[in-house]
Amino acid sequence: MEYTVGNIAPIFLAPVLAFVINAFLGRKLPRQGDWLATLSIFVSFIFSARIFSDFVFGKFASDNFIHKTFTWFDLSYGANIWKVDMGVYIDNMAAIMLLMVSGVAFLIHLFSTWYMDHDEKHGRFFIFLPLFTSAMLALVLSDNLLSLFIFWEIMGFCSYSLIGIYNKKEKAGDASLKAFMTTRVGDVFLLLGMVAIWMVIGSVSYVDIYAAIAQGKFDGQAVMGISLATFAGLCIFLGGMGKSAQFPLHVWLPDAMMGPTPGSALIHAATMVAAGVYLSLRMYPLMVLGDLTWFIAVIGAITAFMAATIALVQTDIKAVLAFSTISQLGYMMIGVGVGSYNAAFMHLITHAIFKACLFLSAGSVIHSIHEQEMPKMGGLRKYLPYTHFAMMCCTLAIAGIPFFSGFVSKDRILGDALYFGFMAGQNPLLAIVPILGFAGAGLTAFYMFRMMFLTFYGENRMHHHAHDHGHGHGHEDDHGHEIHLEHLSVRQNIPLLILAVFTLGFWFAGTLTGQTFGKVFGAKTEWFKILVEAPKVEKFINHPRELLGSTDSRPATDLPVAVYDHHSDTQTGYAGPNPDTHKIHKAHTIGAILSIIIAFSGVFLAFLMYIKKSVKPLSPSFPGFTEVLKNRYYFDNLYVDIVIKKGLLGLNRFLAWFDMGVYDRYAVDGWEKVNRVLFTASKWFDNVVVDAIGVDGTGVAVNLFNLVLRIVQSGKIQFYFIVLITVLASYIWTVNI
Repeated sequence: MEYTVGNIAPIFLAPVLAFVINAFLGRKLPRQGDWLATLSIFVSFIFSARIFSDFVFGKFASDNFIHKTFTWFDLSYGANIWKVDMGVYIDNMAAIMLLMVSGVAFLIHLFSTWYMDHDEKHGRFFIFLPLFTSAMLALVLSDNLLSLFIFWEIMGFCSYSLIGIYNKKEKAGDASLKAFMTTRVGDVFLLLGMVAIWMVIGSVSYVDIYAAIAQGKFDGQAVMGISLATFAGLCIFLGGMGKSAQFPLHVWLPDAMMGPTPGSALIHAATMVAAGVYLSLRMYPLMVLGDLTWFIAVIGAITAFMAATIALVQTDIKAVLAFSTISQLGYMMIGVGVGSYNAAFMHLITHAIFKACLFLSAGSVIHSIHEQEMPKMGGLRKYLPYTHFAMMCCTLAIAGIPFFSGFVSKDRILGDALYFGFMAGQNPLLAIVPILGFAGAGLTAFYMFRMMFLTFYGENRMHHHAHDHGHGHGHEDDHGHEIHLEHLSVRQNIPLLILAVFTLGFWFAGTLTGQTFGKVFGAKTEWFKILVEAPKVEKFINHPRELLGSTDSRPATDLPVAVYDHHSDTQTGYAGPNPDTHKIHKAHTIGAILSIIIAFSGVFLAFLMYIKKSVKPLSPSFPGFTEVLKNRYYFDNLYVDIVIKKGLLGLNRFLAWFDMGVYDRYAVDGWEKVNRVLFTASKWFDNVVVDAIGVDGTGVAVNLFNLVLRIVQSGKIQFYFIVLITVLASYIWTVNI
């Protein structure tokens, strides 16, 4: 089994090459190079599939890994060591991530070649799309936080470019700046966390961090009175909060839909937002050491519920999907926080698949009818049958309906959240985590089927008629506009159908045939759960490394073994401390039943409200709360009006006043006056003391002394006798007196 630079590097270098060629020669290529970008991602997929196959289908044991490094720069001298190593680290989680990112990205690229036809930004779009994907692939391959941070920032640049690609639209420009600046807040904290770790262990490699945790190097270390593990873990999680749009840094993601819909699909599914969750999973041992898991769980729960409530009142189909992304990312963070490590990663994968399909389906609708407002749609299932089928499969998955992937992953998280909040004997206040989690699940089922019913069911509100691309088929109403009847298309519909197939739960939970109720409804999983577990840090002490250019031809059984934390509870995959297996099973059973009831209740309520119309929407009854939801809990107002205008701009005005009124007046202008006074005093001292007294006075004194000496020392004997007699007479007279 050989792994060298030649079969690892193409995974991310192929899209980079496509980016460079399209950037310089794209206008001269057929179709402005969209085929080249798509082909490059397919190359990445092929190489990623080879790694996935080796790690999943028995050639490697489930705990094997590949770690190859090279020295980036070495400034060591004497006893001082300043060396930075870079490298690739591939384990089970990385292998699955590589396949997911490259596979989903390839289908998005393929769909984009149809969606961006005749778009004025067609060429520019296919410059940034492969670079975006390559950055995420390189991030997954990274073995340390520094290289992760580099590719993390490249993704930030690409998202900025794709969101604001329609640069003539002011809203698009504002949205791109909003995304860039909001995520930079988290990035600053991520950098602080990296520096804190580096100062203690001299490395930011994952395996070195794990080993340092096992060896107790973080013990007794503090930053500003806070445990180093807590400080570094919190900073790193704040970085993940920014990238994965967690409360309160979630405000950028809804506006990210201003770019082309396939670009939104890439951001929301396979790349940028997934990076924050992936980072949190990689740094999970540090989060546990820093006692941050409860905080992560609470933030995830608030995010999941809050975004779900906002999605209830959205009328733009892409806005609904944007807030659903934020909500589902919240569930992933809940999984990290409650110790449901495997389920959190599984939900990252399942969500990437069905969310990519949802956005591409929305793009198919928008591209076909040139409309995004759901209340203006209706009845589109007759005209867009393939889009309807794909979107329905994905909606069933995200709603948590049994037999679909979202139920297998999300509801395992909810089962562990139930244990975490009510049965683990921790802080009673943490009961908010499962409460908000289950409430958000019910809202998810409702608003997603609200979207489906408004878009594809009921009467057609477009005032259009269907047209079969000139073939004379279709349905008509009384108006003269047209909706083209959808045909099976390789570039449009095949990506949707492929993604829809992978929303079925058996891909992640094993075969459904012959399993018990508990196995069918998510209490157990098969290959996925076995493959991905939380790292067991003790096994990374004295971790072996290989040079990046070396050829590893050893049998799979001889490869180094990370030995992840395979908990005795192999059915749930719970990675929390000292779990009670019986209570965990009980929590999963209750959670599965509650999830099914809640999901079907949400679907049924949406059916009554938007199909049967026997239940009226609640928004007219609660106009105040509805207004709050429409204004997204006023977070944009809070940040713009208070934080930026009154806070940052107020601080800017104060600093400007201090600069001009205090520093310039007293430090700059005042110093000029001081200099003038000092100059005058110095000039007087020089003229009077130095010149007049010191220099000229010395000459006068010498002349005066010379005059006295000339008188006293005249050389005449008569003068000396006169002086002597005078002195004697004066003495006698003085004595007599």
